[in-house]
Amino acid sequence: MLSYLKNHPFAVEAYFESSLVFTFAVPKEQLEQLIPECLQLDTFNDKWAFIAVAMVQTKELRPKGFPKFMGNDFFLIGYRVFVRYTNNDGKSLRGLYILKSETDKKKMEFFGNIFTHYNYTTTDIKQIEQQNTKEIFSIKSNFKITIDKTEEQISLPKHSPFADWKEARRFAGPLPFTFTYDKNTKEILIIEGVRQNWTPNPIKVINYNFDFINSLKLEKTVLANAFIINNIPYYWKKGKIE
Repeated sequence: MLSYLKNHPFAVEAYFESSLVFTFAVPKEQLEQLIPECLQLDTFNDKWAFIAVAMVQTKELRPKGFPKFMGNDFFLIGYRVFVRYTNNDGKSLRGLYILKSETDKKKMEFFGNIFTHYNYTTTDIKQIEQQNTKEIFSIKSNFKITIDKTEEQISLPKHSPFADWKEARRFAGPLPFTFTYDKNTKEILIIEGVRQNWTPNPIKVINYNFDFINSLKLEKTVLANAFIINNIPYYWKKGKIE
């Protein structure tokens, strides 16, 4: 019964007040070991694979159809690999494979780990807004990101593999699908997300450090892009197993 509950047994909806996504390019050979055999890396120029760090401020997160007052507000952080999956109908699905998930509240960790395989942990998350910058950091998880809120003509990060922001937007998460894998049953769980008015805007990153990314001990990792999306209604469909 518990295993069934973890497979996203019902749809969930929320309002994204903001979603910050930082995508790191890594030589593809280094990420192959992090994904199951049923998935393929979603690559660029057959050279680069990508890890995204998404920081999302959600509002009124609840089972779809429930009234808003029953929802809860959470800050969520996800570490994901860009992948592709060919389903049983032969259709190629583009999405993200979950490596790690964090939240700012024990309630989200508790219920998130009952109804998903995302393996949430709770951490401290602090945000400091100044006139020109925004800083998000955690002492427990040892990450820190500082972004510039004022610059309008934004250049791609130094060493980004992309030639322009049009190319970079192809790798701006979240993507339509999210995948988890049960190595014991050889089953993959597919969760489809549905959103509207999804227009990622480039942001300038002043500095960053993610201890989890560092712990993977990947070589030649570079920040490829960074985007922000604000004020988006979002929902996840009931999970599908193949």
